[in-house]
Amino acid sequence: MMDWTDRHCRAFHRILSARALLYTEMVTTGAVIHGPRELLGFDAAEHPVALQLGGSDPADLAHAARIAAEFGYAEVNLNVGCPSDRVQDGRFGACLMREPALVGECVAAMRAAITVPVTVKCRIGVDDQDPEAALAAMAEAVFAAGAAALIVHARKAWLQGLSPKENRDVPPLDYGLVHRLKAAHPQRVIAINGGIRTIADAQGQLAHVDGVMMGRAAYQNPAILLDVDWVIFDTAPAVSDGFEALQSFEPYVAARLAEGVRLHAMTRHILGLFNGRAGARAFRRHLATAGTRPDAGLHTLRDAAALVSREAPAGLAA
Repeated sequence: MMDWTDRHCRAFHRILSARALLYTEMVTTGAVIHGPRELLGFDAAEHPVALQLGGSDPADLAHAARIAAEFGYAEVNLNVGCPSDRVQDGRFGACLMREPALVGECVAAMRAAITVPVTVKCRIGVDDQDPEAALAAMAEAVFAAGAAALIVHARKAWLQGLSPKENRDVPPLDYGLVHRLKAAHPQRVIAINGGIRTIADAQGQLAHVDGVMMGRAAYQNPAILLDVDWVIFDTAPAVSDGFEALQSFEPYVAARLAEGVRLHAMTRHILGLFNGRAGARAFRRHLATAGTRPDAGLHTLRDAAALVSREAPAGLAA
């Protein structure tokens, strides 16, 4: 979710669900250690939020994890699942599926450096690996090193011949493999990711695993997060509908505008909020045009919301 789940996105998603654990976009150890500290900043209202790191050097990961802990992140997650060429060139992401021992060393170094949980997100394998063996080896290595949880994107990554986009759709999903991994490690925390598009789908997965990670489905259709608190956690929803969510988002937007942040940097993350409603297209169009102007402000956001019907189609979360 690089360049997607930035602090503005997370601030809005937290309004939609008070209980979901939010993750940052993947940040490399080099960027954390040598880059501007503003890169790691987040609003206190985002909590609980986890930092996702990309890297393969145990010492650098330990250093980056210490910085993350000092910033107050609730969890540090090591990405062993991203298949992009840039990630492969840096020897991190999905290519580390071939090196479970090294991943274990990385986790151990991070665990020795911080007290907050260290978790790992991985694939079920890459290229010609046997997924059953590759995933079992990765789980064994990271849990032996002290990982608090393993989040499994339930499809292979083909590092040669498929683009990152194709790697999200082309290799077939194998939820059963992840379910079997959990059955083999009943005392370990194992979550699942990949192709889960609704909260009902997530609820079904929770009969087999301990958690569900949703990425693009939640980003492209953020209204589904309105169901998380009451369906998954059996608590009152944070807000009743997308309109109330926008009202709750206004103080954050106003504060960032006062700091010089452009409106579009925030509203680009909410374009799918009203998918399925009459006026949703007009809402997106207004934010994509008027929202990019230098004088765009809260009035622009309110004008866009006014274009949307308040009557939800049958079966659509309000």
